Amino acid sequence: MPRYALKIEYDGAPFVGWQRQPDQFSVQGSIETALSKLQPGPHSVVAAGRTDAGVHALNQVAHCDLDAEWDPFRLSEAINYHLKPKPIAILDCAPVADDWHARFSALERCYEFRLLARRAPLTHEEGTMWRVNQRLDLDAMREGAENLLGHHDFTTFRSTICQSKSPMKTLDHLTISETLRPDGQFITFDVRARSFLHNQVRSIVGTLERVGMGAWSPQQVAHALAAKDRAACGPVCPPQGLYLAGVRYETDPFQKSEANGAR
Repeated sequence: MPRYALKIEYDGAPFVGWQRQPDQFSVQGSIETALSKLQPGPHSVVAAGRTDAGVHALNQVAHCDLDAEWDPFRLSEAINYHLKPKPIAILDCAPVADDWHARFSALERCYEFRLLARRAPLTHEEGTMWRVNQRLDLDAMREGAENLLGHHDFTTFRSTICQSKSPMKTLDHLTISETLRPDGQFITFDVRARSFLHNQVRSIVGTLERVGMGAWSPQQVAHALAAKDRAACGPVCPPQGLYLAGVRYETDPFQKSEANGAR
């Protein structure tokens, strides 16, 4: 049974999240329905990470098994055709080994969070980022973020409904970048780890926003982490600013197709 890796982009706004749920509009369910138009029968599309309701993806990775072999380009085009008009796009498709797994073969997940500091409400960019109404102190946030790098017990930054067996995670990378726009201060958080706890990224960004606002000192981030208590966390920021930006594997399954260029 041939297995295919899919690189997927989607706007998470209309969905209950990635995971299929009965009588709910999900990304996984939408792709599986599209596949059923190509091959009858139930399908299971397995993703590298399950995004929550309202969370977007720039480069989600998933895999699916089909009965027959497909040309990867034609498969991606066929799935995209049956996904219309849902805000989901298959960016690339590649055949992979039978034991390749989108989730378990992944070495690192990369998330990006987008924030805009401006007084006026969002119009064109509503639903694509988090707006706060005053400028943030970037240096203070960076100082606070340094306390979170490395291997820690992230209980404080973990949702109470998280199903992970352990709160111990290693945060490999956390950078905060700024672009000054005519309408405000655009900030991006780049966060990378092998795996994350439920709501971990949004809890981290919400806490660092408190530092940027001056409500917390950078040292309070370290105190919150050491508390190992959800009550010590800052507010969880809204989902619309969060993007699954990429997934890293030992060998990029899409490297060959990308080298061949667009058809």
